[in-house]
Amino acid sequence: MEIMINGESRQFSSPLTVAELVLTLNHAGKRIAVERNGEIVARGRHGETMLADGDRIEIVVAVGGG
Repeated sequence: MEIMINGESRQFSSPLTVAELVLTLNHAGKRIAVERNGEIVARGRHGETMLADGDRIEIVVAVGGG
């Protein structure tokens, strides 16, 4: 399965959810926003939202500063 993540193609051997992708990318516990094919995926739906071959994912990590 091929997914575009922040403009880079990544291959995965089996289907996964948004939550599993976040864990795989070491973003668990961080303040993030996930967009799938142009639509925001609510944090409460990460565990139930299955990714499909060809999906385009954008992940933005919030960084504090000041």
